[in-house]
Parts: sequence; structure tokens; C-alpha cells
Amino acid sequence: MRSPVTGIAALIILLVLVIIGYSSVFTVQQTEQVLVVRLGEPVRVVTEPGLNFKAPFIDSVISIDKRILDLENPSQEVIASDQKRLVVDAFARYRIKNALRFYQSVGTIQAANVQLTTLLNAALRRVLGEVTFINVVRDERERLMARIRDQLDHEADGYGIQVVDVRIRRADLPEQNSQAVYQRMQTERQREAAEFRAQGGQKAQEIRSKADREATVIVAEANSTAEQVRGEGDAERNRLFAEAYGKDADFFAFYRSMSAYENGLRANDTRFLLRPDSDFFKYFGSASGRPLAVGPSATAAAPKQQ
Repeated sequence: MRSPVTGIAALIILLVLVIIGYSSVFTVQQTEQVLVVRLGEPVRVVTEPGLNFKAPFIDSVISIDKRILDLENPSQEVIASDQKRLVVDAFARYRIKNALRFYQSVGTIQAANVQLTTLLNAALRRVLGEVTFINVVRDERERLMARIRDQLDHEADGYGIQVVDVRIRRADLPEQNSQAVYQRMQTERQREAAEFRAQGGQKAQEIRSKADREATVIVAEANSTAEQVRGEGDAERNRLFAEAYGKDADFFAFYRSMSAYENGLRANDTRFLLRPDSDFFKYFGSASGRPLAVGPSATAAAPKQQ
């Protein structure tokens, strides 16, 4: 028969073995790398995921993230080479490539962020201070970000950190400067608009004056041509009249009188104040237009005056 003391001792030994076994193993995840530290001194670095062993009680493990980490940098004011002040909002992405050096230099990710923020601000001031405002905002932005990344990566290498990317999210003038620049741009655009309007008005006046001049010339030429045609028509009419008069003077006189009757005796007004023996009515008394001859009987019947 077993003694109760033997059973208790076995349980204690089993518990000790479990504790020793549990403290002798550790697991490395795919997103991390582990630094094994023995009595405060780093022993080795484990980067492959899986189950690993360590000395119980005297070894400890420090997990370090091996994914790409973000560094959000607060907005900084930078002076460009053309003495314009810029408010730059940038961020960086980095990863820990040497866990041992990282642990020995900065220790934690929070401390690394503080150190990298200082280095990033210094790189921003160095690089952006060598170029103009236009280069930062428009012309050379990609090249400048690459330069900042290279400088920051070189300085962060001493901390076991690799800088993957640096991006300038925003680079603007300070608010007070932005308002002044906006006002200056607005004034410049208004001046250009007024200049364009003045040039347009001048051009319109030139076109209008040219059109008026051409219209005057065309009207004058048309009037001249009309007078010339009218003169030629009057000359032709007079020639025809003269020719007709030369051929038959009586018929020409009769035609002229008929035309005068047509023009003078309108349908709505046929009143004339003329002498009855006027030449206007000479064709009313005789078809030939000559006065009637006085016969001998009429002469004899007339009383003689004493």
C-alpha cells in the first residue's frame, strides 16, 4: 500500500516539471520577432514563426513587431529657400530590421517613434530648406520625398530600423500668408481681366470703325452708281423723247398731254382752277390739239363796232 506522502511528492514533482516545461518553451507569431534575453543580456533573436525553447527561469523573451509601422508626424513649419514659410504635414512608414540593435538603442516602439519624429523633422528642414516653394508644392515633390526617405533611412539604420517610405501629405502656406497670397492672386487676376477687357474694347472699336468706314464707302459707291445709272436712264429717256419728237411732233405732244391728264386727273380729285382756253385742255376741243377755225358765216354774223 502506497504512503500518502509518496503521492503528494509525486504531484509536487509533476507540478514542478510542468512549470519548468512551460517556462522552457515559447511561440513566435508570424507578425513578430523575438529577442531572447538571459539575465538582462541578449542571447539570440528568433525571426521564424513556430515553437522554440529557452532556458527556464533565467531566459526571458521580448516580442518585437516585424510588420511595417506608421509614424504620424505633427505639422511642422519649414522655411523654403525663397524665404517662404510652409506648414508641412508628413508621415513615414518603417519596420524593425535588426531586433538586437533596436533593443539596445531605443528599446520600445514608443521610444523609436519619438526618435524617428526628431530625425524626420530634421530631414524635412534640411531638404525643403534647399528648394523653393514651387518645387515643394508642384515641380519636385516626388524627388524631395525620396531624398527625405533616404536621409531618414540612413540615420535610422543605427537604431536597427529601415524606413520604407516618407510622404508629404500637405505642404501649404500658413493661414495668414495664404490669405495674403490669395488676395495678391485675386488682384492679379482682376488686373489681367481688366487688361483683356480693355484690349477687347479696343479691338471691338477698331472693328466697328472699320465696318462703319466700309459701310460709308459702300453706300457712297452705291449712291454714285445709282446716280450714274439714273443719269444714263434720264439721258436715254431724253434721247427717246427727242427721237420720238423728231419723228412725229404732233403725236409726241398728244402723248405728253395724255400723260399729264393721267397724272393730273386722279380718281379722288379732279378739280382744277384753270382758264377754259388753257393749253392744258387743247385736246378736249380738237383731236389735233389746234384751235377750231372760225368760218365766214360766223365772221359775218358778228356785229360791227362803230
